[in-house]
Amino acid sequence: MKKVVHLAKDRGYANFGWLQARYSFSFGNYYNPEKVHFGALRVLNDDIILGGTGFATHPHDNMEIVTIPLEGGLAHEDSTGQSGIIRKNDVQIMSAGTGIYHSEKNAFADRITKHLQIWVFPKVRNIPPRYAQKSYPPESYQNRLQVVVAPDRHDEALWINQDAYFWLGNFEKDQKVTYQIQKQGNGVYAFLIEGQAEIAGETLHARDAVGVWETDNLKIKFSENSHLLLIEVPMNLNSYR
Repeated sequence: MKKVVHLAKDRGYANFGWLQARYSFSFGNYYNPEKVHFGALRVLNDDIILGGTGFATHPHDNMEIVTIPLEGGLAHEDSTGQSGIIRKNDVQIMSAGTGIYHSEKNAFADRITKHLQIWVFPKVRNIPPRYAQKSYPPESYQNRLQVVVAPDRHDEALWINQDAYFWLGNFEKDQKVTYQIQKQGNGVYAFLIEGQAEIAGETLHARDAVGVWETDNLKIKFSENSHLLLIEVPMNLNSYR
């Protein structure tokens, strides 16, 4: 097993007044040559948006973009005609493909919104843009891992244009779980949203992460009530076409 540890305190940070953002990987004005990507995982941003503000319409292309609200809600509009609000317990995905314009704004004027936005390099470039979202009630991932994004679990998960899997779990203190890698050659990036856990032999606290590869599984033990995100991705970037 190979691994890399990313502590919360070492993430990039930007404060734009209306937006506070912490970057697990190089993004915008934050650049760290040792944190450009983890395999096909390119971006993991941890954002706080003030009420009544947000990201104006802007473009993307050839990226799989996953948004996970943690508090409040985001109002979404895009050039495919999709619009709506995504809230805590929802997961949203966009395939930017050949090109898409979208905006994301705090849906509320009187409270903050917190969310994670994750970018994954696509498996196939220049596909038609697409959008989808799905709700996952907390009981669906209580003391278990729930797949929320996958290339092949259409009854459970949102489809992604990549051999990647996203899992969420809420675990009580002293629970244990072993995650099995879904596709040979993939790695997994474990991002502890809240709590404390021992993952791959490392003690992690809220917003810490560990990435592992060249292994078949990942052992996790929770020492506090915890909220966990696992992102399994291909590690070989040369396979994209």
